Amino acid sequence: MRHNRFDRALSRRGALGLAGGAALAWPALAQTLERATREGAIRVGFPNQVPYAYATPEGRLTGTDAEVARKIVAAMGIPAMDGVLTEFASLIPGLQAGRFDIVLAMFVNPQRCAQVLFSEPIYGIGQSLIVPAGNPKNIRSYDDVVTRQDIRFAVMAGAVQRSYARDLGIADARVQQFPDGMAAVAALRAGRADVFGISSLAAAQLIEAAGPQGGVERIALSPDPVIGGRPARGHGAFAFRRADAALRDRFNEALRGFLASPDHLATLRPFGLTEENMPTLTTAELCAPTPSR
Repeated sequence: MRHNRFDRALSRRGALGLAGGAALAWPALAQTLERATREGAIRVGFPNQVPYAYATPEGRLTGTDAEVARKIVAAMGIPAMDGVLTEFASLIPGLQAGRFDIVLAMFVNPQRCAQVLFSEPIYGIGQSLIVPAGNPKNIRSYDDVVTRQDIRFAVMAGAVQRSYARDLGIADARVQQFPDGMAAVAALRAGRADVFGISSLAAAQLIEAAGPQGGVERIALSPDPVIGGRPARGHGAFAFRRADAALRDRFNEALRGFLASPDHLATLRPFGLTEENMPTLTTAELCAPTPSR
C-alpha cells in the first residue's frame, strides 16, 4: 500500500513536488517525529538524481540516500517512507513549506545550514567536470573555468557547484543553471555550455547513461578545487526543518551505529561508493563559516 502512495506522489508531481501552496503542508510541524511514529510513515523529498535518490521505472524510490534513509527510519520505528519528487532547487523551500519531512540528501554548507538542520554526513564525494566529446576548449581543471572568460559553466540550479562558482570568482554571466544533470548534458551537446560541474559520482553515472555515443566525456579532478582553504569535497547529509530538532536528533541517534559499519558500506557499494567515500568532516565542521564566506 505504501508503494501505491509513492506512485501517487510521483503522478501528482505538480501538486506535491513543485507547488508552493501552504495548504499542502503537514500540520503541527514541531511534532513531526510523533506524527510519523504514530502513522508509521514519513515523507521524503527527492530530486530524481542518479545515484543519490531516484525512481526506478517500476516506481520504487532507490539510490544511496534513499536506501540509507529507509534503513535509518526503520530503525527509528517508522516502517514506511513516502517519496515526493521535487526539482533540486525546490527541495529546501518544499521542506520549509511542510510538503515533506526530510530531504534525501544534499551537500552540507554554511548557506544551507542557515536554512535547515542537517544529520551527520553519510558520505564524502569529490568533484568532476563534464565536457563535450573531444573537449573542444581543452578544459583541464577548475582553474581553467575560473581564469578563461570564454568558458560557459553549467551547474544544476540549487546545487553546491553554484556556490563553488561564486567562491572561486566565476562571473555570474558565465554561469548557466539547469534543473538537472541530463538538461546540463543536453546543453553541452547542443553547444549552449562548455563545461558542467558536478560531483564525481554523479558525473560517472551521467557519462554511463549517455553511452559511448553520448557526445560527452568526464574530466577527473585531482586534487579537488580549494574553497575557503579546504578541498571541495561534498559531504551528503539529510536535511530537516529547523523546527524539527527532535526528529533530526532521533535520526542521528539511529545513524550513529550505522555509519562506517559493514551494513553502511554494503548499502552504498551498489551505487559506486566505497570505503574512500566515508565522511571525513562532521556537520558542525561543515556548517562553520569558511574565510571566503
